[in-house]
Amino acid sequence: MKRIAVEIAPGVETEFTDRDRALAQVVEWAEKSTRFPVVIFGPEGCGKTAFLRQAASGLRELGYDVFYLHPLDRAFSAEVDDPDVKRLFLDLVRKTLEDGRWGRLAMAVFDLVREILKKRRRKVAIIADDVFQAIGLDKAAAYVKGLLNTIEHPVYKYEGIVVLVATSEGISRREIGRHFWAELRPMWNMPREGLQQLYEKLPGAKPPFEDVWRWTGGNPRMLGLLYENRWDFGKAVKEIVAKKDLTADFIRRWGKWLVEAVEDPDALWGRGAPEELIRELEARNLILYNIYYREPQFWVDSPPPEKDPELGVGRYVAWHTPLHREAARRALKEGG
Repeated sequence: MKRIAVEIAPGVETEFTDRDRALAQVVEWAEKSTRFPVVIFGPEGCGKTAFLRQAASGLRELGYDVFYLHPLDRAFSAEVDDPDVKRLFLDLVRKTLEDGRWGRLAMAVFDLVREILKKRRRKVAIIADDVFQAIGLDKAAAYVKGLLNTIEHPVYKYEGIVVLVATSEGISRREIGRHFWAELRPMWNMPREGLQQLYEKLPGAKPPFEDVWRWTGGNPRMLGLLYENRWDFGKAVKEIVAKKDLTADFIRRWGKWLVEAVEDPDALWGRGAPEELIRELEARNLILYNIYYREPQFWVDSPPPEKDPELGVGRYVAWHTPLHREAARRALKEGG
Protein backbone atom coordinates (compact mmCIF):
# COMPACT_ATOMS: atom_id res chain seq x y z
CA MET A 1 0.00 0.00 0.00
CA LYS A 2 1.43 3.36 -1.03
CA ARG A 3 2.14 5.57 2.00
CA ILE A 4 0.63 9.07 1.97
CA ALA A 5 2.42 12.24 3.09
CA VAL A 6 1.56 13.57 6.56
CA GLU A 7 2.63 16.73 8.37
CA ILE A 8 4.02 15.93 11.83
CA ALA A 9 4.85 19.55 12.70
CA PRO A 10 4.55 22.89 10.90
CA GLY A 11 6.74 22.66 7.82
CA VAL A 12 7.82 19.06 8.55
CA GLU A 13 6.32 16.42 6.28
CA THR A 14 7.04 12.71 6.07
CA GLU A 15 5.32 9.59 4.83
CA PHE A 16 2.79 7.71 6.92
CA THR A 17 4.92 5.79 9.38
CA ASP A 18 4.64 2.41 11.12
CA ARG A 19 1.09 1.12 11.87
CA ASP A 20 1.73 -1.98 9.75
CA ARG A 21 -0.84 -4.04 11.63
CA ALA A 22 -3.47 -1.33 11.17
CA LEU A 23 -2.86 -1.27 7.41
CA ALA A 24 -3.18 -5.05 7.31
CA GLN A 25 -6.57 -4.60 8.99
CA VAL A 26 -7.60 -2.20 6.20
CA VAL A 27 -6.76 -4.87 3.63
CA GLU A 28 -8.78 -7.42 5.60
CA TRP A 29 -11.77 -5.06 5.79
CA ALA A 30 -11.49 -4.48 2.05
CA GLU A 31 -11.54 -8.21 1.36
CA LYS A 32 -14.43 -9.10 3.66
CA SER A 33 -16.33 -5.76 4.04
CA THR A 34 -17.14 -4.38 7.48
CA ARG A 35 -20.08 -6.17 9.09
CA PHE A 36 -20.83 -3.06 11.18
CA PRO A 37 -19.56 0.52 10.98
CA VAL A 38 -16.15 0.49 12.69
CA VAL A 39 -16.03 3.39 15.15
CA ILE A 40 -12.42 4.16 16.09
CA PHE A 41 -11.67 6.09 19.26
CA GLY A 42 -8.56 6.81 21.25
CA PRO A 43 -6.26 9.47 22.69
CA GLU A 44 -6.36 12.92 21.16
CA GLY A 45 -3.51 13.18 18.68
CA CYS A 46 -2.71 9.47 18.55
CA GLY A 47 -2.92 9.45 14.74
CA LYS A 48 -6.53 8.56 13.95
CA THR A 49 -6.86 11.21 11.24
CA ALA A 50 -3.62 10.20 9.56
CA PHE A 51 -4.73 6.58 9.68
CA LEU A 52 -8.13 7.35 8.13
CA ARG A 53 -6.50 9.36 5.36
CA GLN A 54 -4.11 6.46 4.71
CA ALA A 55 -7.03 4.02 4.81
CA ALA A 56 -8.95 6.12 2.27
CA SER A 57 -5.94 6.13 -0.06
CA GLY A 58 -5.37 2.41 0.39
CA LEU A 59 -9.00 1.49 -0.22
CA ARG A 60 -8.94 3.49 -3.43
CA GLU A 61 -5.89 1.46 -4.51
CA LEU A 62 -7.89 -1.68 -3.74
CA GLY A 63 -10.63 -0.67 -6.15
CA TYR A 64 -13.06 1.12 -3.83
CA ASP A 65 -15.07 4.25 -4.54
CA VAL A 66 -14.23 6.33 -1.47
CA PHE A 67 -16.09 9.16 0.26
CA TYR A 68 -13.93 10.96 2.83
CA LEU A 69 -15.40 13.49 5.28
CA HIS A 70 -13.54 15.52 7.90
CA PRO A 71 -15.76 18.53 8.68
CA LEU A 72 -13.54 20.03 11.41
CA ASP A 73 -10.64 20.28 8.96
CA ARG A 74 -12.99 21.21 6.11
CA ALA A 75 -11.53 18.30 4.16
CA PHE A 76 -13.81 16.37 1.82
CA SER A 77 -13.21 14.16 -1.18
CA ALA A 78 -15.08 11.74 -3.42
CA GLU A 79 -12.62 9.45 -5.16
CA VAL A 80 -15.28 7.78 -7.28
CA ASP A 81 -15.55 6.59 -10.87
CA ASP A 82 -19.01 8.06 -11.44
CA PRO A 83 -18.58 11.66 -12.70
CA ASP A 84 -22.21 12.58 -11.97
CA VAL A 85 -21.92 11.53 -8.34
CA LYS A 86 -18.60 13.31 -8.01
CA ARG A 87 -20.17 16.50 -9.36
CA LEU A 88 -23.09 16.20 -6.92
CA PHE A 89 -20.67 15.71 -4.05
CA LEU A 90 -18.54 18.72 -5.00
CA ASP A 91 -21.66 20.90 -5.32
CA LEU A 92 -22.69 19.87 -1.80
CA VAL A 93 -19.20 20.60 -0.48
CA ARG A 94 -19.30 24.06 -2.05
CA LYS A 95 -22.69 24.85 -0.48
CA THR A 96 -21.57 23.49 2.88
CA LEU A 97 -18.42 25.61 2.93
CA GLU A 98 -20.63 28.63 2.28
CA ASP A 99 -23.29 28.04 4.95
CA GLY A 100 -21.58 25.69 7.43
CA ARG A 101 -24.39 23.12 7.45
CA TRP A 102 -22.08 20.15 7.96
CA GLY A 103 -24.88 17.79 8.86
CA ARG A 104 -26.38 18.10 5.39
CA LEU A 105 -23.20 16.83 3.74
CA ALA A 106 -22.76 14.04 6.28
CA MET A 107 -26.30 12.82 5.66
CA ALA A 108 -26.04 13.24 1.89
CA VAL A 109 -23.46 10.45 1.75
CA PHE A 110 -26.27 7.90 2.14
CA ASP A 111 -27.96 9.20 -1.01
CA LEU A 112 -24.68 9.42 -2.91
CA VAL A 113 -23.84 5.79 -2.13
CA ARG A 114 -27.25 4.76 -3.48
CA GLU A 115 -26.63 6.80 -6.64
CA ILE A 116 -23.32 5.01 -7.20
CA LEU A 117 -24.82 1.56 -6.68
CA LYS A 118 -27.89 2.27 -8.82
CA LYS A 119 -25.90 1.80 -12.05
CA ARG A 120 -23.88 -1.28 -11.08
CA ARG A 121 -22.43 -3.20 -8.18
CA ARG A 122 -19.32 -1.56 -6.79
CA LYS A 123 -17.03 -1.53 -3.81
CA VAL A 124 -17.79 1.55 -1.71
CA ALA A 125 -16.10 3.03 1.36
CA ILE A 126 -17.29 5.80 3.70
CA ILE A 127 -14.56 7.35 5.85
CA ALA A 128 -15.84 9.90 8.38
CA ASP A 129 -13.50 11.68 10.79
CA ASP A 130 -14.86 13.59 13.82
CA VAL A 131 -18.21 13.89 12.09
CA PHE A 132 -20.12 13.66 15.40
CA GLN A 133 -18.89 17.08 16.47
CA ALA A 134 -20.21 18.51 13.23
CA ILE A 135 -23.69 16.98 13.35
CA GLY A 136 -24.07 17.14 17.15
CA LEU A 137 -23.48 14.42 19.72
CA ASP A 138 -27.24 14.00 20.12
CA LYS A 139 -27.35 12.72 16.52
CA ALA A 140 -24.29 10.47 16.73
CA ALA A 141 -26.15 7.23 17.42
CA ALA A 142 -28.73 7.92 14.72
CA TYR A 143 -25.96 8.61 12.21
CA VAL A 144 -24.26 5.31 13.04
CA LYS A 145 -27.62 3.54 12.67
CA GLY A 146 -27.92 5.10 9.21
CA LEU A 147 -24.46 3.79 8.33
CA LEU A 148 -25.44 0.34 9.58
CA ASN A 149 -28.59 0.41 7.45
CA THR A 150 -26.43 1.24 4.44
CA ILE A 151 -24.50 -1.98 5.14
CA GLU A 152 -27.39 -4.25 6.16
CA HIS A 153 -30.30 -3.00 4.06
CA PRO A 154 -28.92 -1.45 0.88
CA VAL A 155 -31.42 -0.32 -1.74
CA TYR A 156 -28.99 -1.59 -4.39
CA LYS A 157 -26.56 -4.46 -3.91
CA TYR A 158 -22.85 -3.80 -3.55
CA GLU A 159 -19.71 -5.83 -4.20
CA GLY A 160 -18.04 -4.68 -0.97
CA ILE A 161 -18.45 -1.96 1.63
CA VAL A 162 -16.16 -0.50 4.28
CA VAL A 163 -17.36 2.08 6.82
CA LEU A 164 -14.84 3.69 9.19
CA VAL A 165 -15.69 6.49 11.62
CA ALA A 166 -13.32 8.13 14.13
CA THR A 167 -13.95 10.07 17.32
CA SER A 168 -11.74 11.15 20.21
CA GLU A 169 -14.63 11.80 22.56
CA GLY A 170 -15.42 9.37 25.35
CA ILE A 171 -18.93 10.80 25.52
CA SER A 172 -19.78 9.88 21.92
CA ARG A 173 -18.24 6.45 22.44
CA ARG A 174 -20.57 5.90 25.38
CA GLU A 175 -23.61 7.08 23.43
CA ILE A 176 -22.86 4.78 20.49
CA GLY A 177 -21.94 1.87 22.75
CA ARG A 178 -25.45 1.79 24.23
CA HIS A 179 -26.60 0.19 20.98
CA PHE A 180 -25.34 -2.77 18.97
CA TRP A 181 -25.03 -0.67 15.84
CA ALA A 182 -21.25 -0.43 15.51
CA GLU A 183 -18.01 -2.20 16.23
CA LEU A 184 -16.09 -0.02 18.66
CA ARG A 185 -12.33 -0.26 18.16
CA PRO A 186 -9.82 1.71 20.26
CA MET A 187 -6.56 2.96 18.79
CA TRP A 188 -3.59 3.73 21.02
CA ASN A 189 -0.53 5.96 20.64
CA MET A 190 2.33 4.80 18.44
CA PRO A 191 4.78 2.15 19.62
CA ARG A 192 8.30 3.24 20.55
CA GLU A 193 9.86 2.29 17.20
CA GLY A 194 7.23 4.19 15.21
CA LEU A 195 7.57 7.36 17.25
CA GLN A 196 11.34 7.21 16.97
CA GLN A 197 11.04 7.24 13.19
CA LEU A 198 9.01 10.47 13.41
CA TYR A 199 11.41 11.94 16.00
CA GLU A 200 14.34 11.38 13.65
CA LYS A 201 12.54 13.31 10.89
CA LEU A 202 12.43 16.49 13.01
CA PRO A 203 15.30 18.85 12.18
CA GLY A 204 17.68 20.57 14.55
CA ALA A 205 19.02 19.78 17.99
CA LYS A 206 16.67 17.80 20.22
CA PRO A 207 16.70 16.06 23.59
CA PRO A 208 17.45 12.33 23.83
CA PHE A 209 14.71 10.14 22.43
CA GLU A 210 14.18 8.40 25.77
CA ASP A 211 13.13 11.73 27.30
CA VAL A 212 10.78 12.44 24.39
CA TRP A 213 9.24 8.98 24.72
CA ARG A 214 8.63 9.51 28.46
CA TRP A 215 6.97 12.87 27.74
CA THR A 216 4.77 11.81 24.81
CA GLY A 217 4.05 8.14 25.44
CA GLY A 218 4.12 7.70 21.65
CA ASN A 219 1.61 10.42 20.77
CA PRO A 220 2.50 12.10 17.43
CA ARG A 221 0.65 15.34 18.19
CA MET A 222 2.48 15.76 21.49
CA LEU A 223 5.74 15.17 19.63
CA GLY A 224 4.80 18.07 17.34
CA LEU A 225 3.77 20.22 20.32
CA LEU A 226 7.16 19.74 21.96
CA TYR A 227 8.91 20.58 18.70
CA GLU A 228 6.85 23.76 18.32
CA ASN A 229 7.80 24.74 21.89
CA ARG A 230 11.51 24.18 21.15
CA TRP A 231 11.46 21.05 23.30
CA ASP A 232 10.53 23.04 26.40
CA PHE A 233 8.55 20.48 28.43
CA GLY A 234 7.24 23.12 30.87
CA LYS A 235 5.85 25.35 28.13
CA ALA A 236 4.13 22.40 26.46
CA VAL A 237 2.50 21.44 29.77
CA LYS A 238 1.29 25.02 30.33
CA GLU A 239 -0.27 25.03 26.85
CA ILE A 240 -2.25 21.89 27.67
CA VAL A 241 -3.38 23.34 31.03
CA ALA A 242 -4.75 26.37 29.20
CA LYS A 243 -6.36 24.43 26.33
CA LYS A 244 -8.03 21.93 28.63
CA ASP A 245 -9.36 24.70 30.87
CA LEU A 246 -7.90 23.23 34.06
CA THR A 247 -8.95 26.20 36.16
CA ALA A 248 -8.61 26.77 39.89
CA ASP A 249 -12.36 26.16 40.29
CA PHE A 250 -12.07 22.83 38.51
CA ILE A 251 -9.14 21.83 40.71
CA ARG A 252 -10.86 22.89 43.93
CA ARG A 253 -13.88 20.81 43.01
CA TRP A 254 -12.08 17.64 41.98
CA GLY A 255 -8.65 17.99 43.57
CA LYS A 256 -8.96 15.01 45.93
CA TRP A 257 -9.56 12.59 43.09
CA LEU A 258 -7.08 14.20 40.72
CA VAL A 259 -4.27 13.93 43.29
CA GLU A 260 -4.81 10.17 43.33
CA ALA A 261 -5.32 9.88 39.57
CA VAL A 262 -2.05 11.55 38.60
CA GLU A 263 -0.26 8.88 40.63
CA ASP A 264 -2.45 6.00 39.48
CA PRO A 265 -5.20 6.53 36.87
CA ASP A 266 -6.95 3.38 38.09
CA ALA A 267 -7.91 5.41 41.17
CA LEU A 268 -10.83 6.52 38.97
CA TRP A 269 -11.99 2.94 38.48
CA GLY A 270 -14.15 1.07 40.95
CA ARG A 271 -13.32 3.28 43.93
CA GLY A 272 -16.30 5.57 43.94
CA ALA A 273 -14.95 8.34 41.69
CA PRO A 274 -17.84 10.68 40.74
CA GLU A 275 -19.36 9.96 37.34
CA GLU A 276 -19.43 13.70 36.63
CA LEU A 277 -15.65 13.93 37.03
CA ILE A 278 -15.05 10.98 34.72
CA ARG A 279 -17.30 12.54 32.08
CA GLU A 280 -15.50 15.87 32.44
CA LEU A 281 -12.08 14.26 31.99
CA GLU A 282 -13.31 12.33 28.95
CA ALA A 283 -14.96 15.39 27.40
CA ARG A 284 -11.70 17.34 27.81
CA ASN A 285 -9.80 14.50 26.13
CA LEU A 286 -7.58 13.86 29.13
CA ILE A 287 -8.26 10.21 29.90
CA LEU A 288 -9.32 7.00 28.20
CA TYR A 289 -11.74 5.28 30.55
CA ASN A 290 -12.73 1.62 30.60
CA ILE A 291 -9.88 0.42 28.41
CA TYR A 292 -10.65 -2.68 26.43
CA TYR A 293 -8.97 -6.04 26.84
CA ARG A 294 -5.43 -5.95 25.50
CA GLU A 295 -5.90 -8.78 22.99
CA PRO A 296 -4.91 -7.37 19.58
CA GLN A 297 -8.18 -8.37 17.87
CA PHE A 298 -10.03 -5.71 19.87
CA TRP A 299 -7.75 -2.88 18.70
CA VAL A 300 -6.80 -0.95 15.61
CA ASP A 301 -3.05 -1.52 15.39
CA SER A 302 -1.27 -2.47 18.63
CA PRO A 303 -2.80 -2.17 22.14
CA PRO A 304 -1.11 -0.33 25.01
CA PRO A 305 0.74 -2.26 27.72
CA GLU A 306 -1.29 -3.87 30.49
CA LYS A 307 0.04 -1.22 32.85
CA ASP A 308 2.80 1.38 32.63
CA PRO A 309 2.96 3.78 35.61
CA GLU A 310 5.70 5.84 33.97
CA LEU A 311 3.43 6.67 31.02
CA GLY A 312 0.26 7.02 33.09
CA VAL A 313 -1.33 3.83 31.74
CA GLY A 314 -3.44 1.83 34.17
CA ARG A 315 -5.26 -1.43 33.72
CA TYR A 316 -8.67 0.24 33.28
CA VAL A 317 -7.91 3.96 32.87
CA ALA A 318 -5.10 5.82 31.11
CA TRP A 319 -4.08 9.43 30.68
CA HIS A 320 -3.99 10.25 26.99
CA THR A 321 -0.28 11.00 27.31
CA PRO A 322 2.25 11.73 30.09
CA LEU A 323 1.98 15.41 29.09
CA HIS A 324 -1.76 15.37 29.82
CA ARG A 325 -1.07 13.85 33.22
CA GLU A 326 1.58 16.48 33.92
CA ALA A 327 -0.90 19.19 32.97
CA ALA A 328 -3.24 17.89 35.69
CA ARG A 329 -0.33 17.74 38.13
CA ARG A 330 0.66 21.33 37.37
CA ALA A 331 -2.93 22.54 37.69
CA LEU A 332 -3.12 20.86 41.11
CA LYS A 333 0.08 22.60 42.19
CA GLU A 334 -1.03 26.02 40.97
CA GLY A 335 -4.72 25.84 41.90
CA GLY A 336 -4.69 23.75 45.01
